[in-house]
Amino acid sequence: MRRGTPAHDSVAPDDALRALVRFAARIAVGADHDLREGAAECVAAASPVAWVEEVLLQSYLICGFPRTLNATREWRRVSGTPAPTVDRDPRPAAAWRVDGERTCAIVYGDVYGKLRENMRALHPALDAWMIDEGYGKILARPGIPLTVRELCIVAACLASGQDRQLHSHLQGALNAGVAPAAVRGVLDALAGVASPAELDRGRLLFERVVGKP
Repeated sequence: MRRGTPAHDSVAPDDALRALVRFAARIAVGADHDLREGAAECVAAASPVAWVEEVLLQSYLICGFPRTLNATREWRRVSGTPAPTVDRDPRPAAAWRVDGERTCAIVYGDVYGKLRENMRALHPALDAWMIDEGYGKILARPGIPLTVRELCIVAACLASGQDRQLHSHLQGALNAGVAPAAVRGVLDALAGVASPAELDRGRLLFERVVGKP
């Protein structure tokens, strides 16, 4: 088991999760009608509302603010779910650094130290933002398992052709406790959302990840 892996935090791709990862992929690349279809799939599959809301929020990090706004607007219209009056995350901003380091260490496992070195070599601000903003403020939020977050990031990276980040988060899903069969099930669920070429590339990449010594 890799350092920091929570063995209890496993996940299997049921209909609710399949709809959620398909929505995550559509947020990354889809037009408004794709977003509406993705939101409707989540409603029909009874994807947990808290999970959908968190995937929308984390899309701000993965896909950018405009896509997050468009997707959230369509989710509100299709689902009829009102926005909460206040953010449900009770953590103070001072907790983001500690939470970010912990969460990033789970996702990157044995290569966490090398990741931090590489990010500082790009720019120290990017390293700080990755930890404080990315893994602390956003990906360490409560309300959804890290396993589900990672699978939704996999879906967004695959659909948008971000192969370097896809590789990292395929490994990150395993590090967080997702079984290889469950990752394969999630990749299969993206048929019809991602292109066949993207799916083939993602599957080949995952088998290389699984086959690493």
